[in-house]
Amino acid sequence: MWGKREESKKVFVVAEIGQNHQGSLEIAKQMIRKAKDCGADCVKFQRSNLEAKFTAAALARPYEGSNSWGKTYGQHKAHLEFSFEDYRELQRYAEDDVGVLFTASAMDMLSFRELEEQLKVPFIKIGSGDANNVPLLRYAATRSIPLIVSTGMQRWDEICKIRRIFAERCDVALLHCVSAYPTPPEDTMLQLIPLYRQHFPELTIGYSGHELGIQLTIASVALGARIVERHFTLDKSWKGTDHQASLDPEEFQRMVKGIRMIEEMPGTACPILELVAHVLDSADYDEAELKQALRAITVEDRKLLSSELACSTKLGKSLVYSNDLAVGHTLREIDLDVKVSQPQGLSPWLYDSVIGSTLRQTVTADGPLLEQHF
Repeated sequence: MWGKREESKKVFVVAEIGQNHQGSLEIAKQMIRKAKDCGADCVKFQRSNLEAKFTAAALARPYEGSNSWGKTYGQHKAHLEFSFEDYRELQRYAEDDVGVLFTASAMDMLSFRELEEQLKVPFIKIGSGDANNVPLLRYAATRSIPLIVSTGMQRWDEICKIRRIFAERCDVALLHCVSAYPTPPEDTMLQLIPLYRQHFPELTIGYSGHELGIQLTIASVALGARIVERHFTLDKSWKGTDHQASLDPEEFQRMVKGIRMIEEMPGTACPILELVAHVLDSADYDEAELKQALRAITVEDRKLLSSELACSTKLGKSLVYSNDLAVGHTLREIDLDVKVSQPQGLSPWLYDSVIGSTLRQTVTADGPLLEQHF
């Protein structure tokens, strides 16, 4: 679907509906049609098997804030999760009735297999929350379906590990992403896009933005992003944590218009500030904000940012046990899983180093893998 040999001049624009549908199939359909009308090439949802994605403790924790759809986090997530039959219906509606590509992020291994083998989507997204999910990444690398991988919350050396996992693939796109909702302009670090293109020339590079407004996303295209993803909503005032950092239909349409204008411009040495100002109305242009986003950086600046800590704490995945294990047991791959856990345990990047360790105390299945256990 993409790859340097097939890269099109046309930027691929993804409307990330995610779970902004409020748990309503009818609203989801309205969003699909409206996203298409606004110029999206693809609509994307988020597919989860809750038991495969979260530990029992994470699902049971109280979650009764203003954005909650249930008393526990599990009840909240269950309200927002469509059934497989619903996904079938949404896919048929998007592709047959509306004429737009349909896919989803795979938030766990079971969902990845379902999207690939049963829904047969054109590509699968692996979100930032799974950018360190070593078993999922390795499994995805063995498949033939095109992939998009977002890189929020990862250090540069970890992004290089992702690339090594997909070393045999050229149909994988890496998206620069900062997992803060919304992302402060100074944290967007748009100059990482040319750095990605420099260090990973064989891959398609894109941008998944969570900032307010559209100008920084348009600037990402001027810097070389070939895929753009923005969260999409019908109403920013709706209940839910993603709506504020999403684009409403009018904003999304203006963003697509600006992207298409950038595409049609001949190669030029025009300063990016002038280029972005040329394609935007004055209401969408903020020179000071754009300068913050374009500040000079190095690869060492791509690390877990303070603005990403809230997302990392809430949705970052950890190594967990998949079985009840006794003292003296030597850990095998079958004993390990990667889930959102409460409390958080070890980074999944330590997956290989943990295998072969000997447990020093009894552990409970599905619990976080803490250092004192081996």
